[in-house]
Parts: sequence; C-alpha cells; structure tokens
Amino acid sequence: MKDSPRQNFRWAPHTSGVTMVKLKDYEEAGSVDAENPYAAWEQLKGTDAALQVGDVLENELGEIRLFKYVGFEEAKWLVVEQGPAVPVKL
Repeated sequence: MKDSPRQNFRWAPHTSGVTMVKLKDYEEAGSVDAENPYAAWEQLKGTDAALQVGDVLENELGEIRLFKYVGFEEAKWLVVEQGPAVPVKL
C-alpha cells in the first residue's frame, strides 16, 4: 500500500466483511511463494518486505486478502464503472 492511503487506513474504524480496496492505492512489490496468506506473512516477517497493516496479497486466482490488525480478511478491487457520456452544449 502506498504511504498516504496507509495512514488513512491505519486510523479508520475496523469493519467486518469484504473490504473494497482501490487499485490506485497500491503498487506491486513482488511475489512470494506460500500456501496461504499467513505462510506468506511468516516468510516475509523480519525482512525489508515484511507485510504491514493495509497491504494486500493476491493469489494466482485473483482472490485478494487484506492484512488488518486482526489478520487477513477478504477484499475485492473497487471497480469504478464509467457511466454513459453526457453531451455538453456549448
């Protein structure tokens, strides 16, 4: 997660259920080969690439898990749909 959105995330109230995350708030930081999110967290713990609250892990199926204070929870990318173009009169 980029630094600015991370600060907002850290102070936001905890919510349960699926969290919608914005792709623009993230940048790819590499990959890790692990059986599950907790195994990835364990592998990265104590390294320069350690997971921080607000980080997202995505598996090969495109499913994502958001790292929260309470563990990993299901998340989905927020997709903003473009509405129909509205003609502008000049």
